[in-house]
Amino acid sequence: VKLGVQMEAAAANMDFELAAVLRDRLKALTFIQGSQAINAEGVGDADIFALACKSGVTCVQAFFIRGGQNWGHRAFFPAHTADVPGDEVLASFLMQFYEDVPPPRTILTDRPLAEAALLAEALCERAGGRVLLTVPQRGDRVRLVTQARRNAEEALDRRAAESTTQARLMRDVAELFELEGPPRRIEVYDNSHIMGTNAIGAMIVAGADGFIKGQYRKFNIRRAETAPGDDFAMMREVLERRFARAIDDNPDRDGGTWPDLLLIDGGKGQVSAVKGVLDAMGVEEVPLIGVSKGPDRNAGRETFHFPDGREIGLPVNHPVLFYLQRLRDEAHRFAIGAHRAKRAKALVTSTLDDVPGIGPARKKALLMHFGTARAVKAASLEDLRKAPGVSGTMAQGIYDYFHGGAAAP
Repeated sequence: VKLGVQMEAAAANMDFELAAVLRDRLKALTFIQGSQAINAEGVGDADIFALACKSGVTCVQAFFIRGGQNWGHRAFFPAHTADVPGDEVLASFLMQFYEDVPPPRTILTDRPLAEAALLAEALCERAGGRVLLTVPQRGDRVRLVTQARRNAEEALDRRAAESTTQARLMRDVAELFELEGPPRRIEVYDNSHIMGTNAIGAMIVAGADGFIKGQYRKFNIRRAETAPGDDFAMMREVLERRFARAIDDNPDRDGGTWPDLLLIDGGKGQVSAVKGVLDAMGVEEVPLIGVSKGPDRNAGRETFHFPDGREIGLPVNHPVLFYLQRLRDEAHRFAIGAHRAKRAKALVTSTLDDVPGIGPARKKALLMHFGTARAVKAASLEDLRKAPGVSGTMAQGIYDYFHGGAAAP
């Protein structure tokens, strides 16, 4: 907030150079997470990057120094780097990182970079001024780079420990639900609506490394035969559309977007409805489990439903239960968010949007005069003619649109 106020004050005083500096600092701050005791006196404005690799996994640790003060740090884990030299990985990372973040005047790295001169030229152009890209050789800057490399190694160790825990969790899920092996892709489904209105189906996806948010999907419930409020019919529609697309995209059903486990929000009825859909489509190899809350919808007492009618539960503090609750809650959050967005959009649209010749200004005037779109629809031709800014011809057109014919003049 303080930086924003300073930036506005500098601009108001026509000190645009200072305003630009403060603007860049404010932009950079939005990309910075965490804090750490780092002695950066005398460094000025600098970003510090160090890279570490273990077992085919790469971590780039970044420190962000502004005005000689530590503004935070962040660890990044670039993908597909197992067989790529570290200097190339770091150079490529910096090019991508500074596409959205303004470079500071100094960038320190723990190693010489591939095509360093070309990278420095690109960063100077991005910054609109000189950018020093260098590997420090002595003093506090070397200590900062060394600390960054140590942080990268520690981040890799933490990630390896988390991956081990996640792998064990996936093995336990496979054992619980009698899967052939640890699931690589879990799809979780939920519906959201209010009394059947603005109905939305939602699918979230999780894998060995957590939620795969880029593959989340929402489904507007649109079939005429799907009765409003019929949760079973909505789930059937969602699964039919999802697997019709999946079969078209991946007829061999191997890997990729083909799920290893389906979790649906619901009990026996929902499981039966979904199993009927999958059987009818010839999708019999995907394991299906329903998740229902216990008495009084008490979280922690969930029941897991198999298609063959079996039901199982887990102890309240069981790690697999916590994990499955997280999956279900994420699906619920995504479904509710999509439903609210759809409902909000519906609130700003009306039947007047479809009337020929009625633009935003005229629609606003009619709503101001009559109060609601329903009142406009019910208005007589005479009342429409009295509305401000509505000509006789336009009034006739509005009346004919809603009543399907001409009215007596």
